This record gives sequence, C-alpha cells and structure tokens, in this order.
Amino acid sequence: MQINIRRGLLADRDTIARFQVDMAWETEHYKLDFDAVMSGVENALKDKSLGEYYVAEVNHTIVGSLFTTYEWSDWRNGTVIWIQSVFVAPDFRKRGVYAMLYNHVKNKVENDATLCGVRLYVDKTNEAAQKVYSRLGMDGEHYRVFEWMK
Repeated sequence: MQINIRRGLLADRDTIARFQVDMAWETEHYKLDFDAVMSGVENALKDKSLGEYYVAEVNHTIVGSLFTTYEWSDWRNGTVIWIQSVFVAPDFRKRGVYAMLYNHVKNKVENDATLCGVRLYVDKTNEAAQKVYSRLGMDGEHYRVFEWMK
C-alpha cells in the first residue's frame, strides 16, 4: 500500500470535517456540529497562521489527517508543533498511516532550525492512541494538560 502525505487543500474540507466529527464521537462520545466544524476547517485551510492540515492518501483517497498548530517556546527560542485532530479511517488503521503523518511532521521539525519539537494531547481513556504514540518514541510522562473551555 502506497501512502502519500501532503498538505491539506480547501478541496479536502468536507473529508477533514467529517473525520473530526467522527473522531470526537469515537474517542469522547462528543457530538460536534458538522457545519461549525466545516467552517473551522475551512478557516484553517485558508489561513496558515491558524495551523496546517496534513492528509494521508491511498490511491488518491484521503484515509487520514491531522492538524498542526504552533506554540512559541521562550525556553527554546523556537516553535513547538502541536499535533491535533488526528483521524485515520477505520479500514486503514494499523497499517502505518498515522506513523507516516507523524514522521512527516517530525521530519519538518528536524529540518527547520526554528522548530524545536512536537507535542500532542490525547484523551486519557484513548489507550490505543497512547500505545501508538509511545511506539513512535513520544513520551507522555513529563506534562499533564489542564484546560478551561467555554
């Protein structure tokens, strides 16, 4: 199976939005409003300052995606890439799709002196994803994420 990784395009909006709605339901049993997600995805695809989507394609069909955002680190005088909104279509899981997406982002960081690392957060009950992240060499032992959301 040949997996191609590329930046998300405006033409990918509906697929990425559907992935996000499916991911929220699957991982947290949280029902997102599709129209709101679609608008959010479209805004990010139009404005790189909000982040970047990357998609994985097999035979010109999108089978996975992730979104990256940026965090300035004064400690490192560089930017940390945050991976968010990860989704791989069920029929393509355990086939290396996420690993390819992750390695694409990691290679970007390794080859850009202004970038200094990769972070992500994961729902504490999503044990399958945590195992994948650990296998890829990520460490979840250092920080806990706290939040307040409106």
